[in-house]
Amino acid sequence: MDEEQQQTASTWPPPPPFWKAFTPENITRIAELRREEAARNGTSPHDTATVRIPALPRELRSLQPPPEPEDGEWRVFGDRYRLQDELPQLDDHEIRRLFPNPEERDQDGKHFDRATILKRLAKSLLLNFLELTGLLATEPEAAEEKVTDIRDLFINFHHLINEYRPHQARESLIALMQSQLDRTRAETNAIRDAKDHAERVLEGLGSITLEELPRDREAVEDRKSPYGPDIGAWNMLMDQE
Repeated sequence: MDEEQQQTASTWPPPPPFWKAFTPENITRIAELRREEAARNGTSPHDTATVRIPALPRELRSLQPPPEPEDGEWRVFGDRYRLQDELPQLDDHEIRRLFPNPEERDQDGKHFDRATILKRLAKSLLLNFLELTGLLATEPEAAEEKVTDIRDLFINFHHLINEYRPHQARESLIALMQSQLDRTRAETNAIRDAKDHAERVLEGLGSITLEELPRDREAVEDRKSPYGPDIGAWNMLMDQE
């Protein structure tokens, strides 16, 4: 039982210790220090959140975010990230490139067609897979080179697809903005239709005079009367006059 309680208690790690520094008093103090530093540097008072204070007291250091890495690169859980998210080149990872570099494309008046190259890579994948199955049946020790070829084909295929990501992001944004525009136009047209209908109803009511209204009380009970159930109110107004 004690082991179970100990295992359950150690399932989730405790929060980092610097959360204790985020007290209302410390938040107020660092806000005042940021305003003072912004006044000294001539920074706008609306941009005090980005002001860095060079010498902070120890209890306030956790309230100031760390600066950006000087080389624009940092590591999280063993993976490296960059501030400028760029598509890595195949040559940087020592992978054989099976299509032209970006600098060598669209030369000699020929357009670089990614779709055609993707089709060629797909056919090469099928052909190399068939060759691999044949080698595994006849000469398995020679299949390692063919596996490397298939690996290079897959990586080149995936890399070429990733070059479409900026285009995909632009097209997705265009589609999203177009849908918002169409929805706004539909709402605007619905409001205009409702406005026109209300104007027609008001014009129709404005053309009705008291002399045109029937004074027959039985018309109140007639649901098919063009004046509807409000005929009683009109008769009361006429009686008051």
